[in-house]
Amino acid sequence: MTERSPMLPPERTRTLALASAFLRGVAAAGLGLGSLAVLVTVLWISSPYPDSGPGGALRAAAAVWLLAHGAELVRPDTLSGVPAPVGVVPLLLVAGPVWLAHRAARDAAEPEEGRPRPSQAGAFCAVTAGYLLVAAGAAAYARDGSLRVVPDTLAFPVALVVAGAAAAGVWTAAGRPFGPLPSWSPLVLQEAVARTLFRDRAEAACRAAAVGAAVLIGGGALLVAVALGRDMAAAQESFLALAGDWSGRVAVLLLAVSLVPNAALWGAAYGLGPGFALGTGATATPLGLTGTPAVPHFPLLAAAPDQGPATPLNWAALAVPAVAALALAWCVVRRAAPADAPRAQAWSPRETALVTGLAALGCGAGTALLTAVAGGPLGSGALAAFGPVWWLAGPAALAWTAGIGVPAALLLRLWRLRERGWAWRRDADAPEGTEDTGGADDGEDAEDVRGGTAGNDMDAVPEAPEETGKPRRWWAPWRTGEPGDSTVQESPAGGPAPAGGAPEDDPGFEPYDFLPTDPWHEKETREARWASLKRGSGGLMADFPARIPAALRSEETSEQPADAKPAEARPAEAKPADPEPADADGRGATP
Repeated sequence: MTERSPMLPPERTRTLALASAFLRGVAAAGLGLGSLAVLVTVLWISSPYPDSGPGGALRAAAAVWLLAHGAELVRPDTLSGVPAPVGVVPLLLVAGPVWLAHRAARDAAEPEEGRPRPSQAGAFCAVTAGYLLVAAGAAAYARDGSLRVVPDTLAFPVALVVAGAAAAGVWTAAGRPFGPLPSWSPLVLQEAVARTLFRDRAEAACRAAAVGAAVLIGGGALLVAVALGRDMAAAQESFLALAGDWSGRVAVLLLAVSLVPNAALWGAAYGLGPGFALGTGATATPLGLTGTPAVPHFPLLAAAPDQGPATPLNWAALAVPAVAALALAWCVVRRAAPADAPRAQAWSPRETALVTGLAALGCGAGTALLTAVAGGPLGSGALAAFGPVWWLAGPAALAWTAGIGVPAALLLRLWRLRERGWAWRRDADAPEGTEDTGGADDGEDAEDVRGGTAGNDMDAVPEAPEETGKPRRWWAPWRTGEPGDSTVQESPAGGPAPAGGAPEDDPGFEPYDFLPTDPWHEKETREARWASLKRGSGGLMADFPARIPAALRSEETSEQPADAKPAEARPAEAKPADPEPADADGRGATP
């Protein structure tokens, strides 16, 4: 016998689910903090001249972990005695904590057999509370270290980043639904989200905005790579000057790699036009570098342009936002006018322009948000402002994507909905002398059949209508033969054959070897079967037999004696023949 555990009341089950979600948040934060602490400890051990003991290394690791969440740090020990802020967040480090918080919330909200599941709001609150508890403890532990955390930044943006990642995890566990909105939201928005059309347009706008932002950031990374390639010697010199031992160089290399997304955003801001600040008195734009830059020694900063007016090579950076706008327009047009959908299902020009404008707005908002976290202060005085200015980069991205994207989307929509058969795609004209000469013969055969008379079995067979097939293009002449060939071929019997030549009308046509050769397909059996069907049809069937291929007609004609005369045509019956008596089941005779 198996022993079953007693059933818990619903209140106890809900409490256990919330406790499990809380522990998941604690575990996610501890895993991220522990991983970074291990890396910093390894670098501290490998350093030949450490400045502090293991406690100082762990406090520095806790401060760097909070910096990855957006917290601002302060260096109290400086040569001038004035605390120096450190606000540039390495964006590559942000990916780890955000992913851990997202996964913890997703696992806590997903239904699992045999495990109680809290509500979506409960999972979100429990995971966020557990994660922020560890963050508060890390901030308190790093308070006596060489890098201290500004307390105000724990609420914003650290708590906001954790809450956003947890909310995204709960949304993923629910299947990423687009609606319904909360009951406290405006009724107009609730009704709009409830419409499928609105959801489709909003999804297309979000996807296009993401594509535009991705292309913009990728173009910025390309600009940074090209600039570093041109000044590789300066980058190598600054890299070697920062550290003389291998452990220090590994630390500098890891820091440079973690700042690569920041450099890509700086390049994107440079291509947009506003550029970025190299201190409080210098700004780098495609038009040139103005002011006196306060650039510390760092490998990535070797990509900064030189002082003085810009060159045409610097102006080429303006192609990055133009390409991003075209990519955004193309992403919208793929949904507005799909290639495999009917013309009637395409969006109107107004809808296309509206969705493109919304996508441009989203791209501008995303660019402003990313450039805001990509820069910050690196010290006091001249280094208080470093990086792109978000309130200039965002509107610039909106202006570029809307100014180029909307007209491009309308033109692309017009191109995808163009009428087939333009001058360069019309069918090639048939060569002269290829007119169909068998029309009169076909008309005479039709008159003979309508008049009730027919020749012998060979002459009474009407020809099949001409099959034109697919239209012949100038660039695809193989569809109906070469452009110079005639579209009408003569059959062996002398009559016109369908264009292109059917296989059964080819003089060299031979039956396949694997076709059956039993008496069912012989002429006598076929004629008897035809007569039986005619008798059973009650006079509804025509007087002429089934169509015989030209190859068989030619063989039968060759076997007929030369002095044989064709059978005289018999008059058509004035009334249908009396049907044969039906079988026992009420049906006529069958072959």
